[in-house]
Amino acid sequence: MNNNFKMIDVGNKQITHRLAIANGKIFVGKDAFELIKTKTLPKGDALILAEIAGINGAKLAYQMLTLCHPLGLDMVKIITELNEIEHSIECFCIASTHAKTGIEMEVLAGVNNALLTIWDLTKMINPDLKIGDVQLLLKFGGKSGIWKNPKGIPAWAEEYIPKKPLTLKDRNVAIITMSDRASAGIYEDISGDNIKNIMLENGANIVQKAIIPDEIEDIKSAIIKTINDFEPHLIICTGGTGVSPRDFTPEALLPMFDKLIPGIGEILRLDGSKYTPLSWSSRAIGGIIGNSLVITLPGNPKAVLEGLSALLPNLLPHLIRIMRAEK
Repeated sequence: MNNNFKMIDVGNKQITHRLAIANGKIFVGKDAFELIKTKTLPKGDALILAEIAGINGAKLAYQMLTLCHPLGLDMVKIITELNEIEHSIECFCIASTHAKTGIEMEVLAGVNNALLTIWDLTKMINPDLKIGDVQLLLKFGGKSGIWKNPKGIPAWAEEYIPKKPLTLKDRNVAIITMSDRASAGIYEDISGDNIKNIMLENGANIVQKAIIPDEIEDIKSAIIKTINDFEPHLIICTGGTGVSPRDFTPEALLPMFDKLIPGIGEILRLDGSKYTPLSWSSRAIGGIIGNSLVITLPGNPKAVLEGLSALLPNLLPHLIRIMRAEK
């Protein structure tokens, strides 16, 4: 049985706040531009109708695009700007939602509907019209984080980007990857890099980033040396939490813990189950060694991102603060 097309199944994805901005231009010529500017087109005010049509276009994107998911939009806004030099009108569409998938197509549909409406109201004055430069400017809200058009975005669009709280500001963090193949240079330590990037985004100081083999004694030695050399607030380990013959991270760390924190492993498995039921096979743990909070994450780069999203922004800063008896 052939199945050439399908809507992507987003059933297991998390609902998050998502926002996107797109823009595009219509070039109308000098005569039509003046009529649009002075609101004297025979068919009426093109800019007001373009705003209404753009909002409607964003709302109905799923009806025009076969594989687009229907979404309930929290907000849609159309902005028009007149360019006297180019005799063009630039339309921006901004939309946000709380959903399991992004709204890039909604804002692009909104822009195109607004531009086509201006075309429809202007064609009797100048049939030689042109639409161009339609593009996505900004999107955020999914696991891929914030995306900005590499050519740049308007200054006002920056204000829509949420300011991430620096929940680990001035905290010293060490990252240790347990992997035979990464330590041998067979493949890149993507999981460790993912952890480093997220820690930096949250204001942390990276005091160490190490890659070691999956050996119990190597893991113990690395943890002890890290604590003695850096006294980090937080040690994040990635890898070795599964059930393969070479997964030893829990066996190495459990005897070292001064205090076990069962909730860390529990929340990682529970949150991970939203993405895959295989997360229940993870043996991730967390606890305290001296004055350092130690947590373990799976070795899979995607699972690392999912795990840290469950522990931040609240749980890790709270545990560090309470562990160190800070107010």
